[in-house]
Amino acid sequence: MKISVLTPAYNRGDNLNKLYTSLLVNNNSNVEVEWLVMDDGSTDKTRYIMTNFIKQGIIDIKYYYQENQGKMAALNNLVKYATGDVIIECDSDDYFKVGAFDTIAKYEDKLTDEIYALVFLKYDTDGNNMGNEFPENMYRSDMFSLYFREGITGEKALVFNSKIRKKFEYKLEADEKFVTEARMYHQMDLEYDVLCINEPIMICEYQKDGYTKNILNVFRNNPLGYYEYFREILEMDLEGVTLKKRLYIYKHYILFSVLAERDHAISNVTGVINKIIVAIMWIPGVIKTKRMFKIKDKNCNSEH
Repeated sequence: MKISVLTPAYNRGDNLNKLYTSLLVNNNSNVEVEWLVMDDGSTDKTRYIMTNFIKQGIIDIKYYYQENQGKMAALNNLVKYATGDVIIECDSDDYFKVGAFDTIAKYEDKLTDEIYALVFLKYDTDGNNMGNEFPENMYRSDMFSLYFREGITGEKALVFNSKIRKKFEYKLEADEKFVTEARMYHQMDLEYDVLCINEPIMICEYQKDGYTKNILNVFRNNPLGYYEYFREILEMDLEGVTLKKRLYIYKHYILFSVLAERDHAISNVTGVINKIIVAIMWIPGVIKTKRMFKIKDKNCNSEH
């Protein structure tokens, strides 16, 4: 088995050493590894650091550079170059647990033509699970059902079936640079399943300038993609979705309708019940969003 690790990097040169070291530690696994890094217009020492890694000649590294387009565009561009049987997207503030590739190899034969990813656990630097475990090992589902119907929480590490992953990309709106990964996952869910493994393979160390720690800025700067994401969810079959998650969907649809300045946001909702609930929640939701993002008052009737 060959693993392609894809890493988008933007001014994170100092963080790359942990990921590189974790690849070296796992290099004694019975798998072949390639590390593909897309430098997304960094102005720090990323190029110099990557050049030094390549010169060491210990593992197969391919370094690419693009003018700053954002994480998702970087991954879209990198996936074209991946030659592995499986693809793992690993941020520059993530790294692999000792023995991670041996763990993945144990389940290689489970990646059939019907499974687009193996979903493993992800730990923080204190050794805590970043969320909860799956109902059982080898649990088959899809990403939408896991998070919206089955109560799964927290970040997970996906190991993609390369043949399937290459058919999809992160869909960005207008000139935005970020969209939730889940938007692509839900498209993959329509045709394939995932297989969930209650074993950790990845460790995450969030940075102060990371997407998660600056989520409000991410929302403000990328509202169109998020709006389309929640609009698409409201077009899906929501049977079995918990009330808590339904309210989450409605609230965020309103939030991003406001941030994206979508006209006729209520009439664009599919389904009578969805329309009624969004209409009921609309004015309180608009007021809360404007306060949260300090947006000056405008006419916020139900057709805006």
